[in-house]
Amino acid sequence: MNLSVFLMGPAPGGATGGSGIMGMLPFVLIFVVFYFFMIYPQMKKNKAQKKFRETLDKGDKVITIGGIHAKIIEATEHTFLIESEGTKLRIDRTAVSMEASQALNQPKEEKK
Repeated sequence: MNLSVFLMGPAPGGATGGSGIMGMLPFVLIFVVFYFFMIYPQMKKNKAQKKFRETLDKGDKVITIGGIHAKIIEATEHTFLIESEGTKLRIDRTAVSMEASQALNQPKEEKK
C-alpha cells in the first residue's frame, strides 16, 4: 500500500514535471497552427481581392456579390458605374465578386 502511494508522489528534488515555458508550449503551437492554416491564407486572399478591385477599369465585365452581371462604364476611386441590360447602377468597389468576375472573363476552352 505504501509503495503505490510513494510511486504517485512528486519527483525527488521538488521537480513538478515542467517549467512555465513548457506549460505554455501547447498554446504557442496552437497559435502557430491557427496562424498558418487560418489567418495567413485569409490575409493573402484579402490582398489579392484588393489588388483585383484596383485593376478593374472601364469596359471590364464583372459580377457583383449580389449576382448582377454587368459592364463597367465608369470607375472612380471608391465606386463603379455599371450597366446591365440598359440599367445603370453605381456600386461600391467592394461589391464586386473576384472569383465570379475572373471566371467570367477567362477565355473559354475549345472542345476537341
